[in-house]
Amino acid sequence: MTLPAGSSHALSGRCIAVPESRQLDVFAALLERRGATVLRCPLVDIRDAPDPAPVLDWLRMFNDGGCDDLLLFTGEGLRRLLGALDLQVPEWRARFIERLAEIRIVARGPKPGRVLRELGLRPSLVAEPATTPGMIALLQGLPLRGRRIGVQLYGSDPNTPLMAFLARAGARSLPVAPYRYADAAADADVLALIERTRQGDIDAIAFTSLQQVERLFRLAQERGEEARLQEALAHTVVAAVGPLVADSLVAHGIRVHAVPSESYYMKPLVQVLIETLARRRAGS
Repeated sequence: MTLPAGSSHALSGRCIAVPESRQLDVFAALLERRGATVLRCPLVDIRDAPDPAPVLDWLRMFNDGGCDDLLLFTGEGLRRLLGALDLQVPEWRARFIERLAEIRIVARGPKPGRVLRELGLRPSLVAEPATTPGMIALLQGLPLRGRRIGVQLYGSDPNTPLMAFLARAGARSLPVAPYRYADAAADADVLALIERTRQGDIDAIAFTSLQQVERLFRLAQERGEEARLQEALAHTVVAAVGPLVADSLVAHGIRVHAVPSESYYMKPLVQVLIETLARRRAGS
């Protein structure tokens, strides 16, 4: 019989690898409360931009009225902009929030909206699906010629497709990269994760970002371990927090067994993991 998602025993006897870093303790606790053993192996870390000067220059421009629209790609990006203000120029924070209230904000999916709500604001428009193509599809229906559009980048990715679209639409793009991704766990720990997975010690691995997938496969390729990684994941339940992460895994030749159908957060990811592992147990 399948146990309900909230059951404290729903994942009893299961070992689940968690490559998450930023909310590692939160995600691990969700799994452990349901009986899982969690193998923690944070693959990437999120850090402030190494040089704060370009971020502060962008914030000054934004506060001075330099943007007509703002494209928010991640809640993390908005938090990092606020963090830069608090750390470097706290006297600018009130004006920044005023400007957010004055302009059109387009959010990629629901996560930026969560941070905006903490400020008493909400996005003007939300792009669904929460992807760059989804953002472009939404923007295609708007008059953009001559508009100055701030773009909060996803990490340090320049998002060439979006920038090319904005240029064709006659808009001026004003990007800012308030954070970057860096390797977290040591290479040896990641290789040990691959080997434990290959040996069958891991029942499932749950990916929550593109960067986790890319670091895992980049390291495997550099060390000549790609075939072993493919073998390891072939007999392991592979879960992805959303379609972007799932698409990245599929592009590497990996079958994805579990993806939340609508809300791409950790709690729905835990629920779909429970359901997928229960079906496997029932079929074994």
